[in-house]
Amino acid sequence: MAHPTQLGFQNAASPIMEELLHFHDHALMIVFLISALVLYIITLMLSTKLTHTNTMDAQEVEMVWTILPAIILILIALPSLRILYLMDEINNPHLTIKAIGHQWYWSYEYTDYENLMFDSYMTPTHSLAPGQFRLLEVDHRVVVPMESPIRVLISAEDVLHSWAIPTLGIKTDAVPGRLNQTTFITSYPGLFYGQCSEICGSNHSFMPIVVEASPLKHFENWSNMMISS
Repeated sequence: MAHPTQLGFQNAASPIMEELLHFHDHALMIVFLISALVLYIITLMLSTKLTHTNTMDAQEVEMVWTILPAIILILIALPSLRILYLMDEINNPHLTIKAIGHQWYWSYEYTDYENLMFDSYMTPTHSLAPGQFRLLEVDHRVVVPMESPIRVLISAEDVLHSWAIPTLGIKTDAVPGRLNQTTFITSYPGLFYGQCSEICGSNHSFMPIVVEASPLKHFENWSNMMISS
């Protein structure tokens, strides 16, 4: 979990987000090498006396600058497609949660339980406890067991919303009349913060998301307490 005084993003907390970070580094290195090559050629052209200004036929060069970009595109496309298929894969989730967007709060239903549902509102600034994040903390967190595949069914009741948690690599639109789904696995316990990532009205910035990943025993105690209350 990120410390309140930490500047920057939280670390990746799911296998999918780790794959996305690896792909980012992979693509960034390719862009860096291309940029270095182009800069080297520009520098060479500006600092070298041109002697072959009448060259009309250079098939070797044309082959290189045709085949090389194709190879680079393949090196970027293959891992990208692999991650896309991994993000769409949903096999035997241990828990299903339905998230419904409203103006401007989220409501959650644990569909595997009979009476486990609640609304989640942003905690006002004057009610924050020491160490809590302003505009990111909520009164009811989404508690999930860690290291378990979780499926989230996402919809909306009024306008477009988007259920997004960058740490988990999740960003799924909530569309009225439509049910979208996503899945995630938390790699370690902690609090993972997100927000509605679709402009949904004047209070768009005030409907945050907090997922609390905890050991299975803690999750069972929490669910029993919520059902009994």
